Amino acid sequence: MNKYIFIAVINCLVFFSMNAIANISATINLASDYTFNGVSQTGNDPALQGSLDYANDNGFYVGTWASNVDFGAGDDTNIEWDAYIGQYFQLNKQIGLDTGIAYYTYRGDSLSDEYNYPEAYAKLSYNSSMGDSELNFWYTWDYFGLDVKHYIAMVAHNVEIAPGHTIRVSFDRSVSADEDKWSWDNSDAYNHYRIAYMTSWNGLDFDLAVEDTNMDIESADARVVLSVSYTLNL
Repeated sequence: MNKYIFIAVINCLVFFSMNAIANISATINLASDYTFNGVSQTGNDPALQGSLDYANDNGFYVGTWASNVDFGAGDDTNIEWDAYIGQYFQLNKQIGLDTGIAYYTYRGDSLSDEYNYPEAYAKLSYNSSMGDSELNFWYTWDYFGLDVKHYIAMVAHNVEIAPGHTIRVSFDRSVSADEDKWSWDNSDAYNHYRIAYMTSWNGLDFDLAVEDTNMDIESADARVVLSVSYTLNL
């Protein structure tokens, strides 16, 4: 069943690209490391990433995103390719709600597709004179194809310190519902902390972040991550 979610999203992208090209955007991103909730997905090496997105004026959106990955020796998985579909609601002048579902897929090894899994999410945002605050929640019932429930909760705050210059502070916690099937550093949960400076210059978007987790493993230790992206509206 999960593969049909992915196929449906791709079909939607093709349909909308033919019928509403003005709402299509493509982004390419180069990052010094691809971290997922503070854990490197590229063996602490750089990542080249790209996305293709359609967004309707009514808040509906659909997209696909890809990146190189490296899960270490003995695993030849080298590509993560995701798809997502969702709806954004502007509840009032200050509060917004974003809900949707994503599907993560992996390629490169004969067993890579066993990692594929779906994930539902909800993101609540609040805009005020003090900046933008967020409360985000992700849930999957089949994390990395292991038939285990996995939760991520995040709080974040963005503050514009000067026109075009923003600081983002975030904290998230990842939790496995079954430590015997999935754990991190012999624990069923871990914390991730991140502070990022974001700005734009000559059409390029820059994100310079310092992040860390409370795990004592090399792929999740303290690090500085720089990413540079360019978005083209088609």
